[in-house]
Amino acid sequence: MSALAENYVAIGSRKIGRIPVRNVWLLMLYASDLTRIKEAFNALVEDDLDDIPDLVAKLLAHAVEQRLRRNVSRGYQHRARNLTRVRGRIDILRTETQQLISRGEVYCRFEELTTNTPRNRLVRAALDVLASLVRARDLSQRCRSLATTLGRSGVAGVRPSRAELALDQIGRNDHEDRLMVELAKLAFDMALPTEQAGPTTLVSPERGDVWVRHLFEKAVLGFARVELGPIGWRVRGGTRMDWQISAASDGIEGILPGMITDIIIDDVAAGRRRVIDTKFTSVLGASRFGGASLKSPYLYQMYTYLRSQEGLDLLWGQASGLFLHPAVDVSIRESVTIQGHAIAFATLDLAQDAQTVRAELRNILAG
Repeated sequence: MSALAENYVAIGSRKIGRIPVRNVWLLMLYASDLTRIKEAFNALVEDDLDDIPDLVAKLLAHAVEQRLRRNVSRGYQHRARNLTRVRGRIDILRTETQQLISRGEVYCRFEELTTNTPRNRLVRAALDVLASLVRARDLSQRCRSLATTLGRSGVAGVRPSRAELALDQIGRNDHEDRLMVELAKLAFDMALPTEQAGPTTLVSPERGDVWVRHLFEKAVLGFARVELGPIGWRVRGGTRMDWQISAASDGIEGILPGMITDIIIDDVAAGRRRVIDTKFTSVLGASRFGGASLKSPYLYQMYTYLRSQEGLDLLWGQASGLFLHPAVDVSIRESVTIQGHAIAFATLDLAQDAQTVRAELRNILAG
């Protein structure tokens, strides 16, 4: 085995807490905005998802090669310097203070067309990251070569800040750039996780890491959109629900707790609605009488979600609830029906291979 392949295997076998990094990569894939670029995402998931970094690298390399054939996109960059002729606007104060006119110069502020845009810098930096992350040597060399080509085009290899990226808005006609940027962001995400090594330190999920909790929630939402949307399901995330209030005091609005569900999925053809709440904690808690029991606050929460919306439309009348928990080497599938509403508790075993995780999650959501 080559040194590059050994490095890849070592990275893939690491864990965040007890979750293999390979499955954290899988969550990142479904949590990314690539799920909104259907063609690109479908090209990824049709292959073996055990090699996600290689798949992302292949897709990014192809996108960059296509872009290079049409020339790298350009953007305007703010410049300010002493010039011998006027360009843009003259900074009169700076010109007078430095007595530039006596030297035949003026201080100008102007916009200059350049390839060294934040999005291009992000893509070049991502190619360098993927070159050290992928398993295939030829793919690694391909990424390095493309990064070098971008460098020769005037693109620096320094990763831009979030503020710089926020200012570099991608227009509706820049589809190729949007794909490259989302792939590049995913590449940097995949380079993040391990507690043992790496440029970024993350704590384990067992210690309540906020980043991983949000990742799991976004990944489940992205998975539902990709897997259930095409077959007719309606998928919504972060849905706010209102209390059906008939009377209220003046100050109650300021202190009444809000209700925001993680995910709601509707099987429109079958007339079914399911409210999904993702939890990055154990599904079971300690019982006061010894042993383990379902955590009662979860049950109260879902009961409130379902009963408080009855009567708003037909789907709420018999809507069901699902609490979904990640787990390692644990499988729980329990349910109860209370006053016409089924409430299920399920775990997703993230210690399995990627294909099994996908199949299990699909069954849980559509069950």
